[in-house]
Formats: sequence, structure tokens, C-alpha cells
Amino acid sequence: MWAKGSRAAGGRWADLLIVLAGFAVAAAAVAPIVSHWLTNPPDQRLVDLEVYREGGRAILRGAPLYEVLTQPPQFLPFTYPPFAAVLAVPFTLLPWGAAQIVWTALIYAALVLVVRYSFRDLIRRTGRWAPLATGALVGAAAWILPDRDQVRFGQVGLFLLAMCLADCCSRSPRWPRGVLVGLAVAIKLVPGVFLVYFLITGRFRAAGNAVMTAVGATLFGFMLLPSDSVDYWFGALLQGGDRTGAIDGTTNQAINGIVARALPDGALQTAVWGVLWLAVAYVGFRLAHRATRAADALGGAPSRTFEGTDHLPAADRPASYGLLLAGVSITGLLSVLLSPVGWIHHFVWMIPVIGALVGDGRDTRRCLFGAATWFYFLWPLPWWGARMIGPEHGYIAEFFGRLIQDLFGLAAIASVFLLGRWLVDRALRDDHPRDPSRKRAEVGTLAP
Repeated sequence: MWAKGSRAAGGRWADLLIVLAGFAVAAAAVAPIVSHWLTNPPDQRLVDLEVYREGGRAILRGAPLYEVLTQPPQFLPFTYPPFAAVLAVPFTLLPWGAAQIVWTALIYAALVLVVRYSFRDLIRRTGRWAPLATGALVGAAAWILPDRDQVRFGQVGLFLLAMCLADCCSRSPRWPRGVLVGLAVAIKLVPGVFLVYFLITGRFRAAGNAVMTAVGATLFGFMLLPSDSVDYWFGALLQGGDRTGAIDGTTNQAINGIVARALPDGALQTAVWGVLWLAVAYVGFRLAHRATRAADALGGAPSRTFEGTDHLPAADRPASYGLLLAGVSITGLLSVLLSPVGWIHHFVWMIPVIGALVGDGRDTRRCLFGAATWFYFLWPLPWWGARMIGPEHGYIAEFFGRLIQDLFGLAAIASVFLLGRWLVDRALRDDHPRDPSRKRAEVGTLAP
């Protein structure tokens, strides 16, 4: 009895040490990022968090929400729905330094949730070492440029990403599915693409829950801030890029930004953007539908529409969950590509893209694609391209500069096809694809 109890106590201590090791690995990885951006000059530090705080301050003092600007030299306006300003009020009650620390801690807490959903099957394979694996994956994910920019600007992208993943990928959520997507839409409009995703994949109840939640939160904003709500929905929203920044700026990697950098402002630019927008939307949603329906088929879905149940049928089989994650990731990428402005920091959606590619880690080729995608997004490639453009450079340098300037947006479009075609085809060939790095055993050999 004593020996058995001693072994159990030893196992608990070992598990605790593994948890602490995972935390230490993640902390060591993110410490340089946090140290760099939280010691940046005050006027360059978490500027978007200051936008949210200014919105909260405007509510408390009764000032017009969409006329306030942050302190110089930024002079940034509040560009989000009134409901988002209401949520920002608690951060106005904290000193600026404390608000930065709390916000940054919440960003990394959201990143942990994102990693847990994005690499679920890989983490499960590690067994008792799961906390250490999670810590390592959090550290790796924190270093891609969109994630670094989340801390640099103090953005909400990882919060919205975590909400959408939890709503779409939890097998049996403790909340009505669609509520978190609805809240995300009420905070920032771009997750609205998931309403389309729910509809085209037969998640009608989730779509209804999302719409009711978004409408309820919006009406709550109208009740608290009627004048500001009218100003937003019938004024600030329609101004679009005029308030959010230059459409043709390097950081805008949406289709609109790519077209705006290639063509002069005018009817031709608008027409080309419209055609490309429709093409990417049509193909992208078809591929998201294809990946999700394949996941449902592998998961043994009892019906097409899943009415009468409030959970997704893609359950515990790795191939099924990986394809579900692929469909959700495609939709997330569309939220960036189809938006009038899709900033580089919005590409936090590359984390679940990488997770869908890697799967449970058994397929070497999929892991290589995932690792290559992670490595690709470590570097500020669009900014390298921007430095090649200007009167001091020749036509050839400017041509390649324009191309490099669009590389994140082009990579997102390529990822849509990679997930919706190659990954689905590979998974459907076999629930557990044979590792291409291993030779097929021939008859009569002693190969295992």
C-alpha cells in the first residue's frame, strides 16, 4: 500500500513538473516579444488598445464615440461597433501600464486556447507530456509575424479567433453553438463570414443562434448608446477604409489591398476587385463546404442538416477533426481576404491552418507543409517588397517588389486551395494516410 501510494504521489509530482516545464517553455519564448513591445516608446505601444480605451472613456464622459481620437502622434479614431466600446470600459479604470500588462496576458491566454484547438490531435498523441507540447507550440505560434503584431498593437484578433474556433470545433459545447460567433460579430464585423459557413454546411441552428446573439448585442448597444449606434451603422461603417487607413498600404493584404496597389483608383480598380472578390468567395466557400462535409462523412454524420442536435458530428477521429479544422480555417482566411481591409495581424488564422496541415503528426508530408507555412510567416515579407519600390529602384526591382509586397495575401489564397483540395483529397484516400517517407513493404520481406 505504501509503495503504491508513493508511486502515485511521484506520478502527481512528475505531472506537475511537466505542467511547469510547459509554462516555462512558453514563457521563455514569448518573453522577448513582450519585453520588446512593452518597453517601446509610449506613443508606439499597444496603440489599438488605446483606441479601445478612448472608446470606453468616451462612453463614461458622454462624448461622441466616433469623433474621439487617440493622443498624438497617432490620432486614431474608434472604428468598431458600439458594443465593443462597452466591453472596453473596464480597461479605462486601470492605469495605462496595468492595462497593457493585463491585455497582453489575455492575448497569450487566448493563444493557448487557439493552440489547443488548432493542434488538438497532435497534443493528444503526446499523452502525459501534453502540457509541455502545448507550451512548445504556444511558443512557436507566438513568433509568427501576425501574432507578434497582436502584441505590438494590442489587438483583439486572437480573442476573436479563439471564440470562432471554440464555437465551430468543440464537439459538445456547454453553450448554444453559434453564440460565440455572434458575440465576435458584435465586437468586429469580419467574423460574419461564419454565418455563411454555418448555412452552407447545414448548421442552421448555430446560424440562428449567431444571428440572434449578434442582433441582441447590437440592440444592447443601441439601448445604451442610441446616438453613437446611429452614427456607426449609418455613418462610420459606411466610411470604411477612410477611417481604418490607406487601402493600398502594405499592411492591407486583403484582395482589395492587392488590387489597389496594382491599379490606379477608379472604376477599373473597383470592377477588378469585384470580380476577384466574387471568384474568391465562391471558390473559397465551396472548398470550406467540401472540407467540412468530408469531415462529417468521416465522422459518421447521421444526417445532412444535423437538425435536432446542437453539436458538430466530426468527432474524435484525427482525419475527421483535421478536415473540420480545415473548413473552419478556410472560412477564417476568407474573413481576411474578402474584407475591404485585411491587415497583416489578422492572419492569426494561419495558426489553425498550420494545425490542420500537421494533423496528428503521423504524415511527414503534411508536417513539412505545416512547418514551411510557419517558417514563411515568421518574416515581414510584404515590408521587404515595399522597400524595393520607389524612384530609386528600376522597373524590374519594382515589379518583384510589388509581388513580394502581396505575398501574405497570395499565401492565404494558396492556403485555401491547399486545405480545400490537397488536404481533403489526401485525407479521403485513407483515414490515416501512409507516411510517404517510409517505403512500402514488399511481399516476402521481414519489414514490419
